[in-house]
Amino acid sequence: MSDTAAVPAPGTATPSAPAPAGAPGLTERLRRPRTYAVLAGSLLLLVLPFYLDRFWLQAGLFAMAAAIGAIGLNMLTGATGQLSMGHAFFLAVGAYGYCVLAGESGTENGHTLTGLGLPTWLAAVLAVLLAGLAGGVFSPIAGRLRGAYLGIATLALIFIGQHVLFNAGSLTGGYNGRAVPPLSLFGFTFDDTELLVAAVPFGASEKLWYLGLAALLLSALFARGVLRGRPGRAMNAIRDHRIAAGVMGVPVARYRAGVFVLSSMYAGLAGVLLALVFQRTVPEYFGMILSLEYLAMIVIGGLGSVAGAVIGAAFVSLLPQVLTHYSDSLPLVSAPGTGGLAPGEASRYLYGAAVVAVVLFLPGGLARLGLARPRLGA
Repeated sequence: MSDTAAVPAPGTATPSAPAPAGAPGLTERLRRPRTYAVLAGSLLLLVLPFYLDRFWLQAGLFAMAAAIGAIGLNMLTGATGQLSMGHAFFLAVGAYGYCVLAGESGTENGHTLTGLGLPTWLAAVLAVLLAGLAGGVFSPIAGRLRGAYLGIATLALIFIGQHVLFNAGSLTGGYNGRAVPPLSLFGFTFDDTELLVAAVPFGASEKLWYLGLAALLLSALFARGVLRGRPGRAMNAIRDHRIAAGVMGVPVARYRAGVFVLSSMYAGLAGVLLALVFQRTVPEYFGMILSLEYLAMIVIGGLGSVAGAVIGAAFVSLLPQVLTHYSDSLPLVSAPGTGGLAPGEASRYLYGAAVVAVVLFLPGGLARLGLARPRLGA
């Protein structure tokens, strides 16, 4: 018997290599309930602007912007184990960077504003890069500090940012902020000019809805690719055991600095989208409370997970909107300024309780609920 493998005759088909054990095929993946749920959810998100009013569309846009920022923070904190308390600073860099780069010079609310008047699409790209540059300036510190030490260092960014935002009136407009130029892309302007689609008038919120969906989808896919590839494994190794990761050849300081820059760019993109939705940037919004809310998002949704960041962002950002909208019919909650428990305060109590509940009873976050299925035939 010959030890040489048989060679197929010319013209005969070569059998394909078997699929790796445990790897589901395309047909099997298409039959999964999760696939149908994703398709149904995607279709629902695409048709919502035809049925929802402006309030709910803006609430959804806030959730999309929050999800983009939370994905970036989750790569830094959840996947790499670097605590950051200064995420709101980089959102402010993105938002105000877009306003300065795209806006025109002029006078508003007693302030002489500076604007470069660049094309708005270019200003949006440069604002994201500017946030990454700000993260790059801080990255040598982020590469060498970890844990609470990095958290305290990034907390200083909030105080520095608040001081600059309130006092650099020519750039930020001071306490009252400055108007946000509408984005123009491919000759299409995302403003309140009505656009009829299937006899439905589309304003700024409806147009921005699809822009936000595209930005969120691309951000999530890129982050998923990073986390599932070699960089993601290196980031997890740094999080789990920094010294062991260094012994295996992972450049720990370089990875920490790089992830910090990437997280800053995600925050900058979220800041640009927030500015376009708000149509006015206000310095008070980009404070410590916003950074704490982003930490709550990734803890509630699930650390180190893209889906967890999206779920946590939707929970934390939509809860105050829902409580505000239904404050008249909810017990213990009253409209702002009426003397009772305001919706904003009630929402903070609720997602504060959610953080405690997740830490105690669901360490993987809300994203793990869908994975906790009983195994049949085990």
